[in-house]
Amino acid sequence: AWIYSSFLLSLSSPLSPYLICREKKGEGDREMVSREHKRAALHEKLQILRSLTNSHALRKSSIIVDASKYIKELKHKVERLNQEIACTQKPVDKSPLPEVTVETLEKGYLIHVFSEKSCPGLLVSVLEVFEDLGLNVLEAKASCTDTFRLQAIGRDVRQGD
Repeated sequence: AWIYSSFLLSLSSPLSPYLICREKKGEGDREMVSREHKRAALHEKLQILRSLTNSHALRKSSIIVDASKYIKELKHKVERLNQEIACTQKPVDKSPLPEVTVETLEKGYLIHVFSEKSCPGLLVSVLEVFEDLGLNVLEAKASCTDTFRLQAIGRDVRQGD
């Protein structure tokens, strides 16, 4: 009778091989429910991951690939922010102020600015200081790679031609 009922069960259910094997061990329903809970939990976690990463993917593997790309983007943002923070803190903490020399020319000034460390925005800051001092920059050469160098010819705005 048991073999006959297992055979009928195998014809009617797509999960029949699993059920037949488990019926013989006497654990059938418990393990099937456990497997369904695990599957549902995994699906729910994938949906949460999908929403956190703004993924529109439907397949598990695509959701995971999108999440991996999102994590890489976040790492790059963190690195960039750390670099910006390091540059803004160094002039106050460790780096010496830029060296500035000014020579008087016949009609203006020759200004040299040197700093051992170049940071994003340093050139803009120097040019803003020139403007605040009332200097018109007529010519400039700048290098902002590892070190910062600026050579500028400026004229006092109040000075006539």
